[in-house]
Amino acid sequence: MKAGYIENHGSVENIKIGDVDTPKIGNLDILIKTEFAALNHLDLFVVQGWPGLNLKMPHVLGSDGSGTIKEIGSDVNTGFNVGDRVLINPGIGCGQCSHCLSGRQNFCSKFSILGENQNGTYAEYVKVPSSNVIKIPDSYPFDKAAAAPLTFLTAWRMLVTQAQIKSGEYVLIQGASGGVATAVIQIANFFNATTIVTTSSEEKVAKAKEIGADHVINYKQNPKYAKEVFKELTKKNGIDLVVDSVGTATFNTSLKLLRPGGRLVTCGATTGPKADLNISAIFWKQLKIFGSTMSNNQEFQDVMKLVLNGKFSPVIDKVFKLEELQDAERYLGEAKQFGKVLIKI
Repeated sequence: MKAGYIENHGSVENIKIGDVDTPKIGNLDILIKTEFAALNHLDLFVVQGWPGLNLKMPHVLGSDGSGTIKEIGSDVNTGFNVGDRVLINPGIGCGQCSHCLSGRQNFCSKFSILGENQNGTYAEYVKVPSSNVIKIPDSYPFDKAAAAPLTFLTAWRMLVTQAQIKSGEYVLIQGASGGVATAVIQIANFFNATTIVTTSSEEKVAKAKEIGADHVINYKQNPKYAKEVFKELTKKNGIDLVVDSVGTATFNTSLKLLRPGGRLVTCGATTGPKADLNISAIFWKQLKIFGSTMSNNQEFQDVMKLVLNGKFSPVIDKVFKLEELQDAERYLGEAKQFGKVLIKI
């Protein structure tokens, strides 16, 4: 089958398009003929590699995907049929440990993400456990289905499970142009919060407003935006909840803007993982900092029902062909997108 893969770590130029073996499914797996896949920053990290990441090469990239069922394992009894239209939950637990059996799959010591520790979705076919597959309505587009999973499950767990967002709160979303941030804006609006987002261009400002952001700040034009947020937008009360997956570039500002008792939740650090924190401000203001990774199966089911019912709409920025995967990854790495970048397989 044709796939986008690496044989060695390095730069985007290491990504190849060629033939690899079609996956052989186990008795509890499902084989999916991929229609669309979606890029994530995880792709770039995997291509670069990190200490302890030991992959079997060639390694197929890609975490998100949608398509039709091609083959079903002999012991799958969950009502799937060949030809069903489906999307994929990219987070996979072992299914046997105490965390998995208690519904906390993303705490499993063997938890992995498609495209990270195992072959992913930039391929004509992908295999996944049947528990990681959801049917999609005939009327729901394959491209939106591929754009939804990782970003919306991540955003849902951050806001709902970890930070316990409440109606009427002020929510600051740093760097609101990626897929997770666009999902966060919509979920925060769903809970009747007031959203304040930062982004890097007037074009992205307009797009953030289109999907429901209440206040949008171009941080390149207004690098001292913290004063505006505190004095004008929150009337000196401060932010209730910050969503910060930017990391080094924004983390201290995010903490300073929190009101006493405020919360910050993070799922990543695209500008780097280290920050010089003022610890006294954390305990004096009694702040709460939450880390969040992926979601469990129930959270995934909960948010996907809302997506597929039209309560949330994945934002798609641009679609590339599989043969253009290098260009797509460069585009993502340059932070040109607003929303999800897709691959048509």
